[in-house]
Amino acid sequence: MHTQLNPFESVSGSSKLGTPKYVLFLLSVTAISGILIAKTGLMAGIGLVLLPFILIYFNFFFRYPEIGLYTAVSLGFIILGAGRYIKGLQLGMAMDGILFLTYIVLIFNRFNERVDWKPAKKDVTILAVIWFAYSIIQVANPESRSVPAWLAGMRGISLYMLLMIPLTLLFFNTNSKADTFINLWGVFSLLATLKGILQNTIGVDPFEKAWLDGGGAVTHILFGKLRVFSFLSDAGQFGANQGYTGVVMIIMSMVEKNKRRKIFLLTVGIMALYGMLLSGTRGSISVPLAGFTLYFILKKNKAVMISGFFLLISVFIFFKYTLIGQDNQQIRRMRSAFDPNDASLQVRLENQKKLKVYLASRPMGGGIGHAGVKAQKYLPNAFLSNVATDSWYVLIWAEQGIIGLSLHLFILFYVLVKGSYLIMFRIRDPIVKMKMAALASGMFGVMVASYGNAVLGTMPTGMLIYVSMALMLNSEVLDEDAIKNQKPELVPENA
Repeated sequence: MHTQLNPFESVSGSSKLGTPKYVLFLLSVTAISGILIAKTGLMAGIGLVLLPFILIYFNFFFRYPEIGLYTAVSLGFIILGAGRYIKGLQLGMAMDGILFLTYIVLIFNRFNERVDWKPAKKDVTILAVIWFAYSIIQVANPESRSVPAWLAGMRGISLYMLLMIPLTLLFFNTNSKADTFINLWGVFSLLATLKGILQNTIGVDPFEKAWLDGGGAVTHILFGKLRVFSFLSDAGQFGANQGYTGVVMIIMSMVEKNKRRKIFLLTVGIMALYGMLLSGTRGSISVPLAGFTLYFILKKNKAVMISGFFLLISVFIFFKYTLIGQDNQQIRRMRSAFDPNDASLQVRLENQKKLKVYLASRPMGGGIGHAGVKAQKYLPNAFLSNVATDSWYVLIWAEQGIIGLSLHLFILFYVLVKGSYLIMFRIRDPIVKMKMAALASGMFGVMVASYGNAVLGTMPTGMLIYVSMALMLNSEVLDEDAIKNQKPELVPENA
């Protein structure tokens, strides 16, 4: 005979917490937590609080491997700046770990059906493999003196490019997924600008003050004025990345049909350009100038091209030939970028002359990780570690020689030229066309700015560039996706 349970006698929900076994469980957890915190400190307590969220994250990660790529993009924004707050941990290794783990999760996630690698078999992947192979060969460079220096430098220069491009081709193969990437980029960029505004108005926090006192002030406090760096690695990276974001987001906002997202993209773009000005990084002004120049060309519209070039010429004249806004420190510093007699520029040119003599007999350079101030950690007395490289291209030239620089420039221009060709002549959907034009324009702006600052391979800009390169050369797949899901109302070609 089936016995009916009396619902008024059953224990459910929050009332279970009052039962002896649950009380005993909670007391045990509390006691263990207290012992751990007492023995190991506050970090253990924070770890216990975060543990449920970590478990939830990995649950979703193993179900949806693309979360790993989104995580890598997110880490690119915060991982270097986090070193000011968390000491003693190799935070940089977290990027390597999440990227390698993404591949492992992907293989296990599709273990029964096997991973279809065909979408990743593209020319941009081959270029990444070639570039990484050259980095591996650099281990045998006769001038290379330190394997740890090579390992530290190689990761940002080629390893992340090799790991991120195939993942992008595999995961961001629809417009909705590409849009999610853009949204994530926009959120972190907006947060970076807001943090920069706080630094500029209220001041730095105690951890940032300690970083400035430890040597950061040499390059970040000029004439008593802070060069805003937000939660990124430095002001140069912050300024260039915000200029890059501004170009991409403003162009994308022009074609966005969803009103809320259009406002979001436009807000992020304008705020990003404001953050660029706060950084006081002179070279960052070349990002929007070069980026929008390419956009006007890609539009293939005479009216847009003429009006756009007129606007850019006006900006150039404003900085080069007027003193308007000279009382503003940010404008005054940006204006110095247009002065060919600027003292900083002359020092850079002098350093390049020294490197030219040194590299004349070294076609493979002096070894990855061996040039610039960062190399002093491994080779404090070496010639290259005591010559400032500043420029990204000068860094590649110094470390990998004329062979490496030529190969690197070939890869960058191959992606940019082919991407531009696809945008101008192959992509049919006007929205996809504009999105790819935004990425190409932003990339070109960063390429130009990288002559003055080493921004291209540094996080987060490097990570965003690698994803953008893959998306641009996968634009025909995104175009097919857009055509397949096309709605009757399309944005006109001249939008």
